[in-house]
Amino acid sequence: MLIKSSYRDVPTKANGKEGTIRIYLIGPHLPDYPQAKFPGCVVFSEIYQVTGPVERFAGNIASEGYIVALPSSFHEFEGPEAIPYDTEGTDRGNKYKIEKTVEGYDEDATLSVDLLTSLPNCTGKIASTGMCLGGHLCAFDPRVLATFCYFATDVHSATLGKGKSDDTLIKIKNGDLSGKGEVTMVFGKQDTHVDRNGRSLIRDTLDEAGVPFSFLEVQAQHAFIRDESSKGRWDAALTRSLFGTMMELFTRTVARDLGPKVGGGAKLEHVC
Repeated sequence: MLIKSSYRDVPTKANGKEGTIRIYLIGPHLPDYPQAKFPGCVVFSEIYQVTGPVERFAGNIASEGYIVALPSSFHEFEGPEAIPYDTEGTDRGNKYKIEKTVEGYDEDATLSVDLLTSLPNCTGKIASTGMCLGGHLCAFDPRVLATFCYFATDVHSATLGKGKSDDTLIKIKNGDLSGKGEVTMVFGKQDTHVDRNGRSLIRDTLDEAGVPFSFLEVQAQHAFIRDESSKGRWDAALTRSLFGTMMELFTRTVARDLGPKVGGGAKLEHVC
């Protein structure tokens, strides 16, 4: 499916400060079907904002028939341009991610979903994904029906946000994710950013809270889906396989209109 790109500059007011966030949009381009509608998907980037690899990842989702919104995460500190994949850029992104407030991250997630649901060609059914920094940030929004997270960092250590005050696990324990969308978490077992104990903490917290989730641990390092400047960590075959897994989740949860959910799920019967 052909796609096209645009962007919207959206007002922000987190922490009592007025500003603007640029949210990039990539969606299907079907001029012969002007009334076509598509589900939406929010893609959160790494600490480098919307880079080439992130845009290509989002473009692949859009070509499957989704309108994709990509927020520029560090709009409080600089423009929407991509931050370089070099030492200075890495230091800058890591600095920003603990200077930006949790309230600011939450507002970015809400504004991205708001934008998608306001579009006349969006069905209002929303999924979310992302890598490293914020793939999980939209999961708490009740409008988001599915979330697929690649190596979500700083969740287990609660070190995202100003003062390293991330409250993701606290919110899950309080039931803020219960009764909402389905979640899939993917981690590389060689990822030095999220060790075995950290992965176990995230998995056990989700399980104890009764969240519908899948938890995948794969033979990979951090940033294994990044096809540029990955420092030798990119695994193209694994990336392709997991993209299919993600699209299965999205197709099952947001791509079709199944009507309201009734009951606690169908009883599975063994059939020979």
